[in-house]
Amino acid sequence: MPNRPLVNLTFPIVNKEILTSLRAGDRVLLSGAIYTARDAAHKRFMKLFEKNKPLPLTLENQALYYCGPTPPTERSAIGSAGPTTSSRMDKYTPDILRKTGLAAMIGKGDRGAAVIEAIKECRAVYMAAVGGAGAMISSRIKSSQIICYEDLGPEAVYKFEVESLPLIVAIDGKGNDLYELGPKEYLWS
Repeated sequence: MPNRPLVNLTFPIVNKEILTSLRAGDRVLLSGAIYTARDAAHKRFMKLFEKNKPLPLTLENQALYYCGPTPPTERSAIGSAGPTTSSRMDKYTPDILRKTGLAAMIGKGDRGAAVIEAIKECRAVYMAAVGGAGAMISSRIKSSQIICYEDLGPEAVYKFEVESLPLIVAIDGKGNDLYELGPKEYLWS
């Protein structure tokens, strides 16, 4: 993959079309508001869909970060805030993308074929955060508040205000998958 420029993104995304210019392997600095959601919150979202009830937050043009942060410290808005394995959300993600207008997901690890198809269909993007870098990531989080599902503890849905959060586009809106393309660059011919 050729070295591509660093892209600055702000969420919520004002014009989702900007996401179509992103390519797998692009480096991103993300600022603005993002929401956390893990397995338990996704299950609750699905139950609301089944009952034709609205979600407790609007996900259109937003980014979901698969993260269960630790409590804040005296010097930080939140404790460690590293990504969780994204494939655990795969069974929920196609419905969430199609029903909400979600623009981006952030996590770690590869995604299944159904998720990649939904990303393409919805012109969304999946970005990877560095696993094991929870303390560094928390330094980019300027404020944090629980939005819903407080009873879930670290799996509650939080709203983070982030500044220059470093990410890599893992799956772009055309379905190009860095987890597939990246290793091919290193194969011997």
